[in-house]
Amino acid sequence: MMISGFPLELMDGDAAHVPVIWISAVLDQLIQKLGDRRVFVLSVLGLQSSGKSTMLNAMFGLQFAVSAGRCTRGAFMQLVKVSDEMKTQMSFDYILVVDTEGLHASERAGRSTRHHDNELATFVVGLANLTLINIFGENLSEMQDILQIVVQAFMRMKKVRLNPSCVFVHQNVTGITAGEKILEGRRRLQETLDEMTKLSAEEEGCDEERFSDVIRFDVQNDVKYFAQLWEGSPPMAPPNPNYCENIQELKKTIRSHALKSHGMSLTHLKDHIRDLWEALLNEQFVFSFTNSLKTAAHRKLETEYSKWSTSIQSAMILIENRLHNEIKNEAVSEIKEIYLHRELNRTSEKVKKSMSEFFEKDTYAEILIQWKTSYETKIKNLQDNIVREAKKKLNEILQQRDHEKKVEERKRLQCTLYEKSKELALQLKDKANDEETIKQEFDLIWEQSMKIITETDILNDVTHVLSCCKQGNKYNNILAVPNYSEYVHFKKSLKYFPEQDVKKSNFMSEDEAQIKAFVEDVVQKTDTMIKSFKISENGYNISCIQQLTVHIKKRVTEHQRKCKKYEFQEEFFVDLVYSICNKAKEHFSHQHRLFMEANDPDLYTTRKRDEYYSIFQKQCHGATQVVIFGEIICQKLKEPIEQSVYKKTARDLAGEMRSNCESLNGNKSNLEKHILKTLAEEEDFDKYMDYINNPRDHFKSFIRDEVSRYITDKFSVSVLPKMKENIKLLQQKIMKAAHESTEHVQVNRGDVGLWLKNFTHQLSDELIFSEKDLSGVKHVDDFKLLDDVIKQELPAIMSDISRRFNTNTFPLKLDHKFRPDEILIDHLCQCCWVQCPFCGATCTNTIENHPGDHSVDFHRVRAITGWHCSQTLCYDICTDLVTGNSSFKRANGDFYFKEYRRAGGVFAKWNITPDSSDMPYWKWFVCRFHKDLEKYHCKGYGLCSIPYDWRKYSKMDALDSLYKL
Repeated sequence: MMISGFPLELMDGDAAHVPVIWISAVLDQLIQKLGDRRVFVLSVLGLQSSGKSTMLNAMFGLQFAVSAGRCTRGAFMQLVKVSDEMKTQMSFDYILVVDTEGLHASERAGRSTRHHDNELATFVVGLANLTLINIFGENLSEMQDILQIVVQAFMRMKKVRLNPSCVFVHQNVTGITAGEKILEGRRRLQETLDEMTKLSAEEEGCDEERFSDVIRFDVQNDVKYFAQLWEGSPPMAPPNPNYCENIQELKKTIRSHALKSHGMSLTHLKDHIRDLWEALLNEQFVFSFTNSLKTAAHRKLETEYSKWSTSIQSAMILIENRLHNEIKNEAVSEIKEIYLHRELNRTSEKVKKSMSEFFEKDTYAEILIQWKTSYETKIKNLQDNIVREAKKKLNEILQQRDHEKKVEERKRLQCTLYEKSKELALQLKDKANDEETIKQEFDLIWEQSMKIITETDILNDVTHVLSCCKQGNKYNNILAVPNYSEYVHFKKSLKYFPEQDVKKSNFMSEDEAQIKAFVEDVVQKTDTMIKSFKISENGYNISCIQQLTVHIKKRVTEHQRKCKKYEFQEEFFVDLVYSICNKAKEHFSHQHRLFMEANDPDLYTTRKRDEYYSIFQKQCHGATQVVIFGEIICQKLKEPIEQSVYKKTARDLAGEMRSNCESLNGNKSNLEKHILKTLAEEEDFDKYMDYINNPRDHFKSFIRDEVSRYITDKFSVSVLPKMKENIKLLQQKIMKAAHESTEHVQVNRGDVGLWLKNFTHQLSDELIFSEKDLSGVKHVDDFKLLDDVIKQELPAIMSDISRRFNTNTFPLKLDHKFRPDEILIDHLCQCCWVQCPFCGATCTNTIENHPGDHSVDFHRVRAITGWHCSQTLCYDICTDLVTGNSSFKRANGDFYFKEYRRAGGVFAKWNITPDSSDMPYWKWFVCRFHKDLEKYHCKGYGLCSIPYDWRKYSKMDALDSLYKL
């Protein structure tokens, strides 16, 4: 494209003539001078000597050069400041007027005039919010070539989701007051535009048939007829007053278009010009420009979507935790989806309003509109999924209430101990000072009470159970093997493999990708199963392993039935079961430990022995039943308070890290950027391969490490203050509940049962604490004293809990689902994890099992996943390959990369578009680790096959490319 200059002239007289490639520098100066103001871009296209510069000068008082020949080379810009009065009606501060060289210039005869004019028209139309098409004279037949160029330019804009508008101006038209002539002129223009649309559609490969299919256009209002500029022959002829009227009418039309536009900021304009320019230079306009603008807009949308989804998920976590407590306290007996939707409605409406404003008012609104419906559906689906999952989890808790026999046994023990100790205390009143006798008697009733408790089954050695899956305890971690070729043997009946002894070389990259995807899916589904076992509530049972084994066996059988090419060896199933169970071993142990601590009578009562002995001593010393009851309440509140504080702090921390931790404050793409940065800094090849082979697990591990590091680093300045604030708020709420319960009983002349019912009801949304926990206490009448006892004893309980707060116990004291790292994992990892069959890049869609194709912003080098040719790894990139004529081999034939979908299977579900964007990160990686890659994939050394210019990238270049994403 031979644009020789792209001058920019300010209204104060400053002028700078600079080439297009340096326009960003000029705009930077302009931004520095004016600020990042918003502008409405008005471009003009027309034939050489069509009077367009004169029209612009007359309309805006500008000083564009005017002559009979070609006076503007390339494009020339001037800023027009919008008056303060007009600013109140418009969304911008300046109109940027762009004049262009005349199309079909005689100076370009024999120099690809049409190609040049087409590029110029495409550039100017793409740049503008409104384009004036200036036609000189009434003979449309002379303008057909120009109109086709203009129509083709608008068609290209439609392809890349830009929606500019246009106005046609017929200059030097005689007798413009003749209404019939104007009507006929408009009709002929409409016909010509429709005809040019059909011709351009054929050239661009589109199916539009009318100009109105391409762009918003009203032939009645967007076509203007201008009288001659002079009345007579210049230079002595006076100006034509009709021309001045025509100018004013055109200004009104421009104003009406401007009122409907948000314009663009100067920063956006700078990027916009660069993208257009590079797209035209690359001669891949649709691909390059689509990717540039679309990627920027989509990234912004993904960032906003992350905020919307976080709002909904955070709201549901609060609802779920509240209902969890109410279920445990038997305040709720049924959970319905309609109720959860209603509870979530306030947050949902806020998200809908935020989405609507974003799609309507954002800078990229015209590009973003294509995703509006799909993202509204995504949010709705997300909300439905969250509600369904919450209902499922809460209903499981409801069911568990019917099976908590051990808890009931513990409660019977409490009642027995309380009643027996009270009776014994009355007998020992005379020996209140004989501590040895009191202790001996207490030990006796303690041992007697222990005999009524059913013993809990001891957890078998989980590691031993899992290692018995394979004789001799020999196994491979199938989640870390470099390939799966050793686990398969090919079916001899394959017609495309005539040899009876099918060799390992027949195991192709798509086979590897297929098995890898299968293993990852099985791991994902079994992870969900493992979480559904609710071991912390029900305890571990060998049936958990049995269920996993049955599920995995079923999945392997189904996969083999569908696969006609190969079969799995027995070792595949065994190693898969072992690897999954071994991976879950820590989870099983931790969850069962929580169950034992909460439900095993021996453990529980051993921890409570000192507590009961203290109460027994006070009974022996003559403490009243009210004082004893108040102390028992405070002691029984200790564990619920601790759990509530931990849960609330975990939620608060998760929210804080979403805001303050750089790696966790965005979406999955932002998290991946930080993972790649960490990997590059550590330069550990094994960790790279773990990330490439098991991206979901690597993400989870990274999140857990980030959370652990954050808790350790910020414990004294953030975590501990949060826990102390939460415990303070709980203390205030408990004291308030006790006081109001006392008032309620006094007003209604109730008994201890009414006091307990009111007290526990007020705390049911915060604490798991039921009136049944104190059902053995009956003789309390001084409720004012009870209120005072709780106020006196509770601070000591709170201080004791606070003293136990430390970095080691905080996360471990929580059930799996309440931990801050799991909250963040649920938010950031509930998305698509399907990997590109060529390079292994992970789909960026934020919904798992989403409709439509998989896609990714940046692909990698194919060598990373082991693609090779003649035992040498392939050092190329998918997005380059799909533009050329090279091919790849698959079992069902050879296929061109540009027709990769025809290969079927996993290939048919991916959308891989050509992209000229440069991503140095993976180029640096393969240069840095090429020997490790070739050793890992058992291929020959091939540094010479790596493009030479890739070797120039340093680690700093790789890291810089991440920050430019």
